[in-house]
Amino acid sequence: MIAALYVERGGPYFSMPGVDPWDVERDARKYEGPHAVVAHPPCGPWGQLRSRYKGTDHDCAPAAMTAVQRFGGVLEHPARSLLWRAHQLPEPGEFPDRFGGVTIAVNQVEWGHACAKPTWLYIVGARPVVEPPYPGRRPTHAIWWGRRERERGDATVLLASAEIRRRTPPLFAQWLADIASRSAT
Repeated sequence: MIAALYVERGGPYFSMPGVDPWDVERDARKYEGPHAVVAHPPCGPWGQLRSRYKGTDHDCAPAAMTAVQRFGGVLEHPARSLLWRAHQLPEPGEFPDRFGGVTIAVNQVEWGHACAKPTWLYIVGARPVVEPPYPGRRPTHAIWWGRRERERGDATVLLASAEIRRRTPPLFAQWLADIASRSAT
């Protein structure tokens, strides 16, 4: 059994056997164990587009990090999230932290996401083998278009809706759940 924290109702974790999903109504900040976790806390306050963020859940990512350190598992966040610097988490390629936690870099497009979504995974208690099912896959959608993209009018890539951007690919969710199941502390 694992716990999936900060997940959307109807997402892949809700139909996965052996997974206790925690959505907004359950408030994952209250998770007290005992199972290893997969945590998808809101990235808004910590990501590169934080200037556009209007929410009030700044404490979710630190709570998710604490749950991973306490119970084992994996925390998923955008690459270069400010959470790493604010809480002295090891960046990809650095030595493990005092909890044995390491960070690896992946791109969710290689697990079936529509967008190029560079992602950092902070993992405590396991060392996963990274073998994406679609290595080298190209995105069909963009997270956002900056001025250069708008001027270029890139017709090969569509602008992703908020729903598409938030979506966790089922193969990625299963891989993260497998990591968490091997990482109970």
